[in-house]
Amino acid sequence: MSGVDGGPGAAEDHVVLLDDAGAPLGVAPRATVHTRDTPLHLGFSCYLFRPDGRLLVTRRALSKRTWPGVWTNSFCGHPRRGEPLAQAVLRHGGHELGLDVATDGEPVLPSFRYRAVDAGGVVENEICPVLLASVDRDPAPNPDEVMDWRWVRPGDVEALVDLAPWAVSPWMVEQVPELRAAGWTAPGGAQPGVA
Repeated sequence: MSGVDGGPGAAEDHVVLLDDAGAPLGVAPRATVHTRDTPLHLGFSCYLFRPDGRLLVTRRALSKRTWPGVWTNSFCGHPRRGEPLAQAVLRHGGHELGLDVATDGEPVLPSFRYRAVDAGGVVENEICPVLLASVDRDPAPNPDEVMDWRWVRPGDVEALVDLAPWAVSPWMVEQVPELRAAGWTAPGGAQPGVA
């Protein structure tokens, strides 16, 4: 792919390109990757819980290139080459939500993978580990990333995905049933759907 650069001069805002087995192939500038022919690359999704077990869902800003205005999980992002997953979560949590998100970096769904096409024809094509983390305060969202947010019961998110999958991001539609099947538990032991 044009723009692939594995050297030290690679652009800071890049994504890690992957082969079909998930091995790194190089990097490409993030701004050039999401097209109608998006190559497989590394991402992550994070679900944030309050101490009372409520889950943060966010609505993507209308200026977002893909799925603008759609409700989704707390936040997503792309780790940079050589960046530990926990560091990528901390970086994106601060940028998108103004939150310090600490995680041990161990995904609850380590091999989650999806491909989806939005209404404008732009493709998402990611190996996207899914993490759970805890926070103890409300977000202060970056308006370029998030236009709205709510703390909700995870059981209500499960019901929304079941009843109206068209109203939320396609990755959340696929992730929530897998999280439910895995018996997802909020960090600290709070049972989603109970609080």
